[in-house]
Amino acid sequence: MDDHVRQLLLLGREHYHRGEFDKAEYVLRQVIAKSDRHADVHHMLGVIAHGSGDFTRAEIHFEKAVFLNPNYTEAQLNLMVTYNDLGKYDAARRIYAQVRARTVTAQLDPFIKGKLSNMHAELSQAYVDVGMASEAIRELEKAVTLCPHFADLQTRLGVLYRDTGDLSRATQCFLTAKQANARYVPGRLALGTLMLGSGEIEAARREFEAVLDVEPENRLAHTYLRLTHSAPRTSTPPPGNDLA
Repeated sequence: MDDHVRQLLLLGREHYHRGEFDKAEYVLRQVIAKSDRHADVHHMLGVIAHGSGDFTRAEIHFEKAVFLNPNYTEAQLNLMVTYNDLGKYDAARRIYAQVRARTVTAQLDPFIKGKLSNMHAELSQAYVDVGMASEAIRELEKAVTLCPHFADLQTRLGVLYRDTGDLSRATQCFLTAKQANARYVPGRLALGTLMLGSGEIEAARREFEAVLDVEPENRLAHTYLRLTHSAPRTSTPPPGNDLA
């Protein structure tokens, strides 16, 4: 954001909070003309438009605010009110359901979140057992949304992504599992084998060595570590550097 836009934004907010809505609207419109990425600017313009009875324009601004920030609860609630004013009752109910769902999830007791997460994980395994991979993935995605720091669930989701060919998401899940619990062996092994398969030899070796720090007798880690000495790289190493 350049200094001019920043000054306009500060001035527009100042007018708005003072109730000087005509002045605020004039300045805030200059802001979005130069940088149309501020959810709160669209929210303020929506409030001003709604206050003047222009519900259609208010709808446009509130929708843009929610588009820019899907978790902007105040903008969602104002959009819901505006939808009601315009007779769009189904749309209003959808917005309300979204707000309620997010609020309930955020306020759940951690124990309850864990219990629900494990229920989704169990259902996911049931889908895996009957060969319904897409449904299994959806259930595990719900599980990790509730408990994103469960390394075992992130690893299981990563394995499903890997087995269905989505290596990018698989890698992200394994990295998240590693961040959540660096000593969780299945996650480090899964990440290492994915790296080994893609030719990231040094990175794979670090993962297997980390596993052996936790479980010195882990046979898989020893086997994979030996493979890193003979597996081809994805790129040609600099002269004088070998794998050992």
